[in-house]
Amino acid sequence: MKVTVLGLGIMGQGVAATLLREGFDVTVWNRSPDKASDLQAAGASVAGTPREAVSDADVILSILFDADSVLTVFDEASSAVRDGAVWVQASTIGIDGTRRVTRAAEAKGVSLIEAMMLGTKVPAEKGALVMLAAGDAGLIEKASPVLEAMGSKTVVAGQSVGDGSALKLAANAWIASITAATAQSIALAEALGLDGDLFLQAIDGGASDTPYAHTKGATMLAHDYPAQFALDGLRKDVGLITEAASGAGVDVGLLTALSAVYAKASESGHGGDDIAAVYEGFAASR
Repeated sequence: MKVTVLGLGIMGQGVAATLLREGFDVTVWNRSPDKASDLQAAGASVAGTPREAVSDADVILSILFDADSVLTVFDEASSAVRDGAVWVQASTIGIDGTRRVTRAAEAKGVSLIEAMMLGTKVPAEKGALVMLAAGDAGLIEKASPVLEAMGSKTVVAGQSVGDGSALKLAANAWIASITAATAQSIALAEALGLDGDLFLQAIDGGASDTPYAHTKGATMLAHDYPAQFALDGLRKDVGLITEAASGAGVDVGLLTALSAVYAKASESGHGGDDIAAVYEGFAASR
């Protein structure tokens, strides 16, 4: 099966490496071609344009930053998508962005599904993401070898493209919340004169424990934030979540607070760091 990966950010690079390891014929494209060098050395074909990248693909994965990026690349490439190919929209672009991409695909006669990726850099590199798929069941089945290689499981959110995006927004609201809550508790313990690790020890093994708190908490305690999920990327997602929640009549008070503390961390120079750097948004306020 020939698979094209459009976009080689943290997730795109990890996914492309996984697909190569699993034996797929992989073509990659990125607007900054230097990001493709390691993948080319591992056996990927590197395309010069999105149109060239998709022309021979069975499955096309768009793993780009936002809806405008997806639509720009789609406009460049859609006329070259061959009959029978499936375009898998895997970028977190929110409800409105997904509607825009869906309308563009319908206008061009391109078969589109979505498969949101729940996970960060390491799961992407290990093929251990959770895939949140939505769309026509036959198209999901056609793309399933790729989805199974990318993830530990696939959750089908619904038959309409957009259902996967809705589920991803709900999941990322949880990620944003528990990361910030972990940071707040560690910062609070430290501000009150304790070792922040005592908080992690206190919850360890209890009903309120989560492995995620220990993973992100260790990073916070070390003040070292190698990007698994860039903080500014989550800030973008919180904006999409807030927009969706407001449109659906869900109170956005918590989301507004999350937006503010992630923005504070970004403004202190941590926008490209891992989301655990939200800790700096709390620590700076002490």
